[in-house]
Amino acid sequence: QVHLVESGGGSVQAGGSLRLSCAASGYVFTSYSMGWLRQAPGKEREGVAVIGTYGLTNYAASVKGRVTISKDNAENTLYLQMNSLKPEATAIYYCARGPVRALPHMTPYDYDYWGQGTQVTVSS
Repeated sequence: QVHLVESGGGSVQAGGSLRLSCAASGYVFTSYSMGWLRQAPGKEREGVAVIGTYGLTNYAASVKGRVTISKDNAENTLYLQMNSLKPEATAIYYCARGPVRALPHMTPYDYDYWGQGTQVTVSS
């Protein structure tokens, strides 16, 4: 059974940093792409950063240069390092399993399993 568990969310002031983690289990972690997506209050879920099966990455324009997605295949863990956080980054952040693809799309419809989400709140 596929299981994704996020951690590392919290409250920070603008300009601060957070590192999110996602522990994956129940499937062959290296075979699938992964993504971090977020949903702010009153807004649709959107892609933040994605990583393909061979390590290719892509980022939303709004976070590029301030966010890094990575994974530890030995630990079956996905990470999202977020720096220089802005108040508009406030949202629930989800990790999700993508398809078997070199680089997944940013759309939420590309992902079949999701974690429960972790809240990130950035105050000004």
